[in-house]
Amino acid sequence: MRDAGLFALVAALIVLTGMMQSWNLALQILNMGLISAIMALGVNLQWGFAGLFNVGVMGFVALGGLAVALTAMPPVGDAWRAGGLGVFSALIVAAVAITLAVVIWRKRLPARGWLVAAVLLIGFILYRELFDPARDAIEAVNPALQGNLGGLGLPVLFSWPVGGLLAAGAAWIIGKTALGLRSDYLAIATLGIAEIILAVMKNEDWLARGVKNVIGVPSPLPTAVELQENAGFAARFADPITASTIGVKLGYAVLFAVVLIALIVLMQLALKSPWGRMVRAIRDNETAAEAMGKDVTRRHLQIFILGSAICGLAGAMMTTLDGQLVPGTYQPLRFTFLIWVMVIVGGSGNNFGAVLGGMLIWFLWVQVEPVGAWLIGALTSGLPEGAFKDHLMDSAAYMRLFTMGLVMLLVLRFSPRGLIPER
Repeated sequence: MRDAGLFALVAALIVLTGMMQSWNLALQILNMGLISAIMALGVNLQWGFAGLFNVGVMGFVALGGLAVALTAMPPVGDAWRAGGLGVFSALIVAAVAITLAVVIWRKRLPARGWLVAAVLLIGFILYRELFDPARDAIEAVNPALQGNLGGLGLPVLFSWPVGGLLAAGAAWIIGKTALGLRSDYLAIATLGIAEIILAVMKNEDWLARGVKNVIGVPSPLPTAVELQENAGFAARFADPITASTIGVKLGYAVLFAVVLIALIVLMQLALKSPWGRMVRAIRDNETAAEAMGKDVTRRHLQIFILGSAICGLAGAMMTTLDGQLVPGTYQPLRFTFLIWVMVIVGGSGNNFGAVLGGMLIWFLWVQVEPVGAWLIGALTSGLPEGAFKDHLMDSAAYMRLFTMGLVMLLVLRFSPRGLIPER
């Protein structure tokens, strides 16, 4: 009953926002809250189920957004003709060189260190010889508007599972090297790798335009403009502009809710299965689990890949909702710290707690700053105009961080296991 009451409270806050501010804002909060809840489910799977401290959430979310640009955007024919073959030839050479180096190392051949170094050096030289001119040719094709290869031109909904697969592939590569580290070193490694992923997205213009951004991402639903141009739709409403934007956001809310419900069902089934009990046993006591013959590293790798795939899926959904890919917006504060706050406040190890935390914390993140500005304005209304009053009004921008810290302290003090703790 208490859990249902907490969800009802969040729903009431969103409805109150619609009634007192605007339904467009309320639905915007709802949509991003649903996406944040999915991200929180991915982190909860890693930390709540297996105790994996992943601080690179931002990188996997960004890979999901990149998948949208690579899957749904139309291909740039001139760029493909200018350097597409060269780029893919270079990538194949790099993959062959790395694979050959791994095989040589595992064969334990004499002087394998020198052989591996020689293979990697030759591979790197060939890679640069093929890649550099192809990249320059691609980025020279209409650089103001394109300068990249574009995507596959597939329906944008296909990019959602592709985002999960791309993040899962990156998680496999990271997990094979980083999961053997102690938890604190794993956190440092994942954070560093996330920054590397973001640096690549920002600087490799041929891939997805870098900091020039990818705009005009196709929508899986009719756009607001298309609805307004529909004579039948426009005739039904006195204000078709507002009705169209609300209709589009409602459509996205339904899509996101379907994905969220499907994930919760699957994760609840996994949690109650023998696999889920084994994973939690490993989390609670790795030594005892190893003594019982369980492959701890393999299970950790499975969980790390699955949780990262969910974050990648959420990243693809968010880019679809925004209609653009902006690498500069992926910041650790929003896509790592805030997601961890959602999991901790909601309840680590409980899927419903992660969803509650995602919805509640995102609502507070959006609403605290304007409410704080109004409150500070009301409290300082009697003060004379000047630097002191301006300083107080400017401090409203920091109300978000203050509120997140305050919420964390209150929850850790009065409900250390979260609002909906693991059962």
